[in-house]
Order: sequence, then structure tokens, then C-alpha cells
Amino acid sequence: MIDQIGQGRTFDAGHLPAGYPFGKGLNVQIRVPSIAPLVEALARSNYHLFLPVEDKWYRVGAEESGNRQFVVADPDGYLLRFFQELGLRPVQGCFQ
Repeated sequence: MIDQIGQGRTFDAGHLPAGYPFGKGLNVQIRVPSIAPLVEALARSNYHLFLPVEDKWYRVGAEESGNRQFVVADPDGYLLRFFQELGLRPVQGCFQ
């Protein structure tokens, strides 16, 4: 669940940081079937992307795992990285 502090139920039992942004340095990764509907909805709402849509490949052993992803900051400053999987491919480049 993603919840905005001060809206609805608040779980502050003295554990919240003293100042904004509360989630400084925190990056939560969320897998979705497709990022396109989210990107379109954010654009319609004129909501700024913290990092634009990109295809990123991460090495996992002898393969690379691909993500199409973007990052948006929620109202409390937490960074949310939404991604869809692009699959696997052989390692690219000279370090195979």
C-alpha cells in the first residue's frame, strides 16, 4: 500500500524523520505488466517524472535482465521505480 502522510490513516508512532523529504535515499521498485498506462496517467495529470522512461539492463550471471522503467517521487518524497520486464539476453560487450 502507498499511503500519504496526513491523508487517511497515519502510522506515526514517533518513527518518522523530522523533515521532508521523508524517504530521502529510499527507492522502492514495483513490477507492473506495462508502464505505459502509468506514464500516460501521470502525463495527463502533469505529474513530473523524477527519472524518465528508460530501458536498463542488469547483469545476472552470464545474462542480462532487462527493465523498462521510470522513477516518480510520491508526495512524501519517496522514490517509486515502476518497471516492466523486458526478458533476458546474453551479456553485451567485451566482458562476457
